[in-house]
Amino acid sequence: MIAPKIMVVEDEEPLGVLLKYNLESEGYQVEVVPRGDEAEIRLRESPPDLLVLDWMMPGISGIELCRRLRMRPETERLPVIMLTARGEESDRVRGLSTGADDYLVKPFSTPEFIARVKALLRRARPEVLSSVLKVGDIMLDRETHRVHRGKSEIRLGPTEFRLLEFMMQYPGRVFSRGQLLDNVWGETIYIDERTVDVHVGRLRKAVNNGRQPDVIRTIRGAGYAIREA
Repeated sequence: MIAPKIMVVEDEEPLGVLLKYNLESEGYQVEVVPRGDEAEIRLRESPPDLLVLDWMMPGISGIELCRRLRMRPETERLPVIMLTARGEESDRVRGLSTGADDYLVKPFSTPEFIARVKALLRRARPEVLSSVLKVGDIMLDRETHRVHRGKSEIRLGPTEFRLLEFMMQYPGRVFSRGQLLDNVWGETIYIDERTVDVHVGRLRKAVNNGRQPDVIRTIRGAGYAIREA
């Protein structure tokens, strides 16, 4: 199973290190970004499954970044947990009304933080935790590593399986070759972007089997997407 990806936007380095360690201990992929403006760029390049956002940030404040994210179709439903030292009721109301899904006041306990992350993922993005994904007539079982289209089983190699698994979590969303490389192969591995085309071609051939309607969209100059049901 591709582990859910969490971005932590926090300028206090000790807290960022602590959150990263505890989230990775739970099996999540974690990226820590120390500035609001840098986070905005990274969110455009590779949106996570959940965002942990500090209120007071250099570059762009967390509250302003949250407002901008809610105005963009790509991130309007991105789960957001706001972290802040501001515990007044009016501040909590402002944070939630701006678009945050949950709110934690510093200092907070690590177990409570982890529990809120899990609860928000279950509520907002159940597909990233589900063992079975389904889009249209395609069903992917993460536990058995089996894929079916209708009644027919589709045999995929490990890379094609991960590629299909990732795209099925976001039906209809267009991903660039760079985004697919980062999320399927990993940011630390260097592979030419043309390799993505090769594996998408293999996946398309296997899933469509020469007779079925093509479920993978190619958007010229943009990337690839799996068609919504």
